[in-house]
Amino acid sequence: MQHSYEGLDGAGGFSRVRLLDPLRNRDFRLLWSGMCVSLVGDGVFLVAMAWQVYQLSNAPTALASVGIAMTVPTIAFLLVGGAVSDRLDRRTVMIAADVVRAIAVGAIAALSLTGALELWHMVAFVAMYGVGAAFFAPAFDAIVPDVLPESQLAQANSLDHFVRPLALRLAGPALGGVVIGAVGVGWAFALDAASFGASAAAVLAMSPLRRSVAPQGGSLLGEIAAGFGYVRSHVWLWGTFVSAAVAYLLFMGPVEVLVPFVVKNDLHAGAADLGVVFAAGGLGSVGCAVVMGHRGLPRRDITFMYIAWTLATVAVAGYGLASSVWQLMLASLAFNALETAGTIVWATAKQHHVPPELLGRVSSFDWLISIGLMPLSFALTGPVSAAVGAQATLIGAGVLGAVVTFAALLLPGMRVIEGRIAAATP
Repeated sequence: MQHSYEGLDGAGGFSRVRLLDPLRNRDFRLLWSGMCVSLVGDGVFLVAMAWQVYQLSNAPTALASVGIAMTVPTIAFLLVGGAVSDRLDRRTVMIAADVVRAIAVGAIAALSLTGALELWHMVAFVAMYGVGAAFFAPAFDAIVPDVLPESQLAQANSLDHFVRPLALRLAGPALGGVVIGAVGVGWAFALDAASFGASAAAVLAMSPLRRSVAPQGGSLLGEIAAGFGYVRSHVWLWGTFVSAAVAYLLFMGPVEVLVPFVVKNDLHAGAADLGVVFAAGGLGSVGCAVVMGHRGLPRRDITFMYIAWTLATVAVAGYGLASSVWQLMLASLAFNALETAGTIVWATAKQHHVPPELLGRVSSFDWLISIGLMPLSFALTGPVSAAVGAQATLIGAGVLGAVVTFAALLLPGMRVIEGRIAAATP
């Protein structure tokens, strides 16, 4: 059975979809509360990790190494995480993943606060963090239909895309910058570790899940193969995964590694300024979620999604062209607003068209293929930026990434599902 998203597609926006209705459900309220706290912690972690690494080794290659250490384990375990989330209690999977990440970040915090932290410690513990993320992400993507009735899935999707950037990209980075400036980076890590504990406690307090579709028997490898077969048979899925992989190869490493480097070394600004740059992106995402929630999804949804993502990638070049913090803020706002616009369409399409019993595995393939080349992106960022400069690297990444992203829209069959959600809207 396919999900209904008429509230997102019709006129009336948030008032029509009754955005807060899912919060009347106790289990979703617990899930949502834990998510909010954890996302704020993740935002703190983004600033803390970059600032801590550059304190230990003031070179882009150092942060690139940490980025590789975090993404490789995630990539290695994603398919297993997706299959496990379709087979076992997704609540248990999420709790275990939160505990693993709390231990990893807590260890970084303890070492930082005692002055014993070294770069290899960061590499080891972010790898542990990455393993936890590989199990948490697909389980979380697939758990909402187990918690809410189908009639409230549209409201839950809208609420998620409103709150997520507010916490992860606005409140978290801003709080991280303030905490680092006031009491030091170690306490920022401690705050993130505590947020994982709060998330695990919230999920633990939920009632046992009533799965919308009973898990099927068979081997883990067989279930992974079934998920791969579904993805391979749908161009709009594999084409988007592959285009995202190449685009992320081109711009994700440069953005994650070089924007903090530019703030600290080229603009001679502080951690609070880096937090403000990230926070500006959060404002862009929240504003976009409000606008799209009010206006609904466009009828040519897949075309809209790819145009938004293409323009977002062009905005990456703005990081390289910026010569002040406020210009970096504008680039961050534009990138995140446009990226959110495309992602709202993408999330709705996946949840509408992918069978519920396959959501965990399809989400794991989404994560795996999309971020599969990110370690290479991090590895290349250091030598490329050393050869041509940080700003030139960012400009080139934005332009080339935009070309690759738009090209995927031209794949035969990419727009085969275009307009189906709107057509089903009364």
